[in-house]
Amino acid sequence: MPVFDYDPPERFVAGAVGQPGSRTFFLQARGQGRLTTVALEKFQVAALADRLDELLDEVLRRGEGSVPVPAVAPAALADNAPLDVPISEDFRVGVMALAWDSEASQVVIEAKEAVAEDEEFEPSPLVEPTVLRVHISPGAARAFTKRAMALVAAGRPPCPLCAQPLDAEGHICVRLNGYRGSSASSAGGGE
Repeated sequence: MPVFDYDPPERFVAGAVGQPGSRTFFLQARGQGRLTTVALEKFQVAALADRLDELLDEVLRRGEGSVPVPAVAPAALADNAPLDVPISEDFRVGVMALAWDSEASQVVIEAKEAVAEDEEFEPSPLVEPTVLRVHISPGAARAFTKRAMALVAAGRPPCPLCAQPLDAEGHICVRLNGYRGSSASSAGGGE
C-alpha cells in the first residue's frame, strides 16, 4: 500500500477549484519537496472539519496532551492562500480516519483511496489502496478546521436577514426568531 506520509507537513489545507455549485474539493499536503493532492466530496470536507473539532474538544476536555490544545484557531496559523499548483489529483478519497497520538500530542489524519467495487470481481488482497497520512499539531488542526468550514460555507447563499450561510437543513435566523430559510429554496443552492 503506497503511503504519502507527512510528519509534520509544511502545509496541510482543504481547498476547492471552480465556482460554487460546480466546485471540486481537495486536500493538499506539502513537505520535504513533495506535494500530494487528493480529491474528495464537499460533505467529506465538512465531516472532517466537524470530527476534528470534536476530537480536539475532547482532548482539551480531558487534558490529554503535553502540548496545549487551543480552543480556537490561532491567528498565526491561518492559511488563506490558494492551493499549490499544479493541482494534480493523486487519488480520490473514499474513507477517512482520525486519531489522537498522545505520545506526540498530534492529530493523525488518514485519507484512504476509494476502491472501485466491481460486482463481478472481488478486490484483490494484493492491491491495497493508497493512503495520505498527515500528523499535525492541535493548533494546525484548529486552523485547518476553520479554513475547511469557511470553504464549505462559501458555496451557500446567505440569509437575507443576518448574512450567515444557509445550511442544507435550513436556518433559523438569529435576528428574527422563527424565520426559516433553506439553501434548497434559495437561488444558487450548494454543490
